[in-house]
Amino acid sequence: MPDAYLNRIATAVPSNEVHGFFLRFAASQLRDDPRRQAVFARMADRGGIVNRFSCIRPAGDPDGESVDVEGTFRRGAFPGTGERMALFEAWAPHLAEAAIGKLDLGEDRSGITHLVVTSCTGFSAPGIDLDIVARCGLSPSVERTMIGFMGCYAAINALKLARHIVRSEPQARVLCVNIELCTLHLKETTDLERLLSFCLWGDGCAAALVTSDPKGLRLDGFKALLAADSRELMTWNVRDDGFDMVLSGRVPKAIDTVLRRHSAEVLKGRRPDEIDLWAVHPGGRSVLDAVSEALDLADDALDTSRAVLRENGNMSSATVMFVLERMLDRPRGLFGSAMAFGPGLTAETMLFETAG
Repeated sequence: MPDAYLNRIATAVPSNEVHGFFLRFAASQLRDDPRRQAVFARMADRGGIVNRFSCIRPAGDPDGESVDVEGTFRRGAFPGTGERMALFEAWAPHLAEAAIGKLDLGEDRSGITHLVVTSCTGFSAPGIDLDIVARCGLSPSVERTMIGFMGCYAAINALKLARHIVRSEPQARVLCVNIELCTLHLKETTDLERLLSFCLWGDGCAAALVTSDPKGLRLDGFKALLAADSRELMTWNVRDDGFDMVLSGRVPKAIDTVLRRHSAEVLKGRRPDEIDLWAVHPGGRSVLDAVSEALDLADDALDTSRAVLRENGNMSSATVMFVLERMLDRPRGLFGSAMAFGPGLTAETMLFETAG
């Protein structure tokens, strides 16, 4: 049975840098409570994020009547879910096309046999998968699979599916696309936990090619973990005013507990110090700290994940692929562990080896 390899990864973000603007907008919702506003500012400053990008074009004044230039997100009249989905339909195909274009598929694009798309931030039918087929010149008969609403760990599931496909059909060439417009779900709220959660999110897209060609990263195996009694710690629900994310402050502790208990299974008996590369989904600074402490990692083990968080924020399913992209050029023969966390509370993990 052939091995499957992650040959190439390309990424794209929108042109609008919004982190400082969104922080000021969030703080403005607490203007009637200076004490909580100060708490918010202090906690947001510890987030480890410098830049985030959004398809939303921010207006000049975060205290103004409208958050965006177009006036779609007006104070007291933010759009409902239907209007947000229309924005996803309009914006997501452009970002996906940009990421796929950077893969430089050339003649390879006509040879793509399978398309796997993940998203938890927008849906329609016919949807983003068919938009990708049309915009990127894929065969109309390409086999399409949508992995929807699985949150931040969905990219690991996409790679898992791609590995199954390649191992059963050695000539398969699988294009995986992780497209997330998280900032579409901007909310008006005075709930401190929700405001702090939204301070993490950015928009982004990753595209990757998985085949049996022995180059890039060899996909070595997968393991899913479900934290006990943690179902409500991370949720993502469709509401009338968009999708509603709940990210409890107890998430890092739950991650710490499940990794300490199951690290031997995740690493297939290897010790953490025998792993050369760590591609951990940067769900937030406290999440990375929890992983580091649970596995007793070296101080610099998660530098790549921290850099992606600093430069892009949390882009849901696309984020771990941004981390893996930076590991494709590492020397041959290094062992790596990738992991991402999402609703459930679920951890999806993957082992890999650099193939040059």
